[in-house]
Amino acid sequence: MLYIIGLGLCDEKDITVRGLEAVKSSSRVYLEAYTSILLVNKERLEEFYGKDIIVADRDMVETQAEEILRGADTQDVSLLVVGDPFGATTHIDIVLRARSSGIPVRVIHNASIMNAVGACGLQLYNFGQTVSLVFFTDTWKPDSFYDRIRENRGLGLHTLVLLDIKVKEQNEENLARGRKIYEPPRYMSIPQAVSQLMEIESLRAEHVLSLKTTLAVALSRVGCDVGTGNNRQRIVCGTLEQLSEQPPETFGEPLHSLVIVGNRLHHMEVVYAEEYAVCRETWRRVASEAYGCALD
Repeated sequence: MLYIIGLGLCDEKDITVRGLEAVKSSSRVYLEAYTSILLVNKERLEEFYGKDIIVADRDMVETQAEEILRGADTQDVSLLVVGDPFGATTHIDIVLRARSSGIPVRVIHNASIMNAVGACGLQLYNFGQTVSLVFFTDTWKPDSFYDRIRENRGLGLHTLVLLDIKVKEQNEENLARGRKIYEPPRYMSIPQAVSQLMEIESLRAEHVLSLKTTLAVALSRVGCDVGTGNNRQRIVCGTLEQLSEQPPETFGEPLHSLVIVGNRLHHMEVVYAEEYAVCRETWRRVASEAYGCALD
């Protein structure tokens, strides 16, 4: 059996009881370590789970999946995934490969940013399409996310924007020369995300986003409601301009996500989220004047 097990969002204790039982029954345990990151190291997982863990980087998951699947038709093998197993298409591909090899698969779900984003007070059924925002380069600035945000806002829906991470990535020269030399990890910040969003707005000029009248919510380390300091969950909301002006420590440590607030904003969402506002007065004023939200 191949188990694909969601680990949740924070630390080693977020695994479900069923997931932990599957890990303990497995002859090999892999940790997928490039579509997202857990907030504790591999050694803490190993100590808690009582199992050695093999880190599966991008190269292994995408080009050496047969190694992960090896022997899974006669023994249990687990692949651990941060968040929920179906939060990335990579994991769907592994399921399909296992099926084609006649290997039974069991998926054990867990919390992910896709549902935990509700912690900011915006109602989950008011969310539209989720988009990813990648690091721009001088020659590559994909803007398909802009169309999805426009479509969501046209329906009054919020947009969850997943910010890029670069883990064990090669630069163009090392990639071209086949050298296994990797760049330091990079995580997109909230100010950089706002800058890239507004760069595309300036190019497209379709008035989808505005620094002063578009409300947004920044989130980091969602689900980590224990501990102190930067390791804790952070939620910060305001206009795009306000978020772009905050110092980095305001948003806590990565991973970060951003929600572009939809036009069909409910007054209960405004009231709940104002707890996290950079400026409550501005948050309520823009919600009332730009979004037409009726507030007391």
